[in-house]
Amino acid sequence: MKKGVFITFEGGDGCGKSTQAGLLSAALVKKGYKVIRTREPGGSLFCEHLRKLLLDPDHKVFPLAELLLYEASRAGHTAEVIKPALDEGKIVICERYSDATIAYQGYGRGLNMKDVKLIDTVATGGLKPDVTIYMKFSSKKSLGRIKGKKDRLELEKASFHKRVEQGYKRICALNKKRVKTVDGAGTQNQVHRRILRIVEKCLKK
Repeated sequence: MKKGVFITFEGGDGCGKSTQAGLLSAALVKKGYKVIRTREPGGSLFCEHLRKLLLDPDHKVFPLAELLLYEASRAGHTAEVIKPALDEGKIVICERYSDATIAYQGYGRGLNMKDVKLIDTVATGGLKPDVTIYMKFSSKKSLGRIKGKKDRLELEKASFHKRVEQGYKRICALNKKRVKTVDGAGTQNQVHRRILRIVEKCLKK
């Protein structure tokens, strides 16, 4: 490849993003691609510290402060990890990126969408994924999958997660060329095969 390919996974909490990102990464490495797997918030030492802060259920974070912390993490993550890997021609697989902020802080928290998009553009430097896999799974069912202690966002009310879900539906409708919806129901291998078919088509372009 002459340039890298940026692939993101999106969806509600508990939809299976991490599992499928790992399966896709392993499959592409097996095919001979150079792959970097990362996540948001996080991805670098500093950004992982921000992740702990943001997801700690013992903290109350006001919506605007939450947005700015997520974008601070994204700015560092993009500059330190994502862009350098893409410049080296690698495939970057990232769990969550800008769409998550639109869904969670824009639709979920109800922050001004123009402000959210402007701040995100500054943080990313305008970088957009080449393809986004949206894991379609109802918030009611996906939250029931989560085992162990839930983080701050996972503990939000059902009404919040419903707004996030509706936000993702809107994002999918407005970005049909980039965002590919994948049915999250079925076995891990069934879902993986659906995703792999989409990504293989993208890599052939």
